[in-house]
Amino acid sequence: MARKKMILDLDTGIDDALAIAYALASEEVDLIGITSTYGNVITTAAGQNSLKILELLGRTDIPVYLGLSHSSTTDQFAVMQVSKDIHGVNGIGEVNLPQPQRTVEATAAVDFIIASARQYGDDLIIVPTGPMTNLAAALAQAPELTALVGNVTFMGGALTVPGNVTEVGEANINQDPAAADQVLRSQLSLTMVGLDVTLRTLLTKQETQLWRDLGTKSSIAFADIVDYYIDAYAALNPQLHGCALHDPLAVGVALDPSLVQTIGLNMKVETDAPFAARTVGDVERLNVPTTNVQVAVNVDVPTYLKRFMHRLTALFAQH
Repeated sequence: MARKKMILDLDTGIDDALAIAYALASEEVDLIGITSTYGNVITTAAGQNSLKILELLGRTDIPVYLGLSHSSTTDQFAVMQVSKDIHGVNGIGEVNLPQPQRTVEATAAVDFIIASARQYGDDLIIVPTGPMTNLAAALAQAPELTALVGNVTFMGGALTVPGNVTEVGEANINQDPAAADQVLRSQLSLTMVGLDVTLRTLLTKQETQLWRDLGTKSSIAFADIVDYYIDAYAALNPQLHGCALHDPLAVGVALDPSLVQTIGLNMKVETDAPFAARTVGDVERLNVPTTNVQVAVNVDVPTYLKRFMHRLTALFAQH
């Protein structure tokens, strides 16, 4: 069986950095590229953060591509204050990593996604952990992608719990509800890893201390970065008693769907107020016999956290 290929589509903040580390630490997949989007930071900053994290982890062979800089229905983007509070103004917990030795690729992210789908087909997994603007643009340019791409496992949405920016809206979906709606209504094979499960997978300073004790460059940097995230969660969501592993859980589920229980749905995203960004079943497709979205509603927390810590600790010990 051919080895799976993965594209991470990231607005590289703290949990996106952890998603990069998880993908690199997973021997069953090749991370073939990172595409940048906006959200936690602006698109160009996301690209720089991805380059810095890859360099920190000794993987300067993995290309980074710049994606679109704003949603499909607006002409500019500004980082929300809550994103700055959670991820720091620089997106990586105000930790100053060295300027990367290389630059982003000349090819646009959307073109890279299309070319990769045509090259790898069913072996390609795409993991968007920000707004789905890049993926929707790729689908608009190349509708055949729905039949080519093996799976899209996205971090976003909320089905059984409230949203985190509005009562119904989760942050990533809320950035570009129209793009998310296009993706969810498409024929792509999708897995939704939303707040339903990511808010249950938590990291504490007990775990980051284990990294700090390794004493390597990457382990100390990641401990500093994630401690900032944990402190932000303590201020904003003290009831959780840790920071949520939103984006790295999506990578974990993309590689091992058995980590979650899912329900099959045909979904849509509401695009109009007051329910904009709501991820919900599409009434018009209720009786369609096949479903294209597997929505994660429960997660095997102990198995995932054990695997997460094992993989990242082993990776950080080497760099």
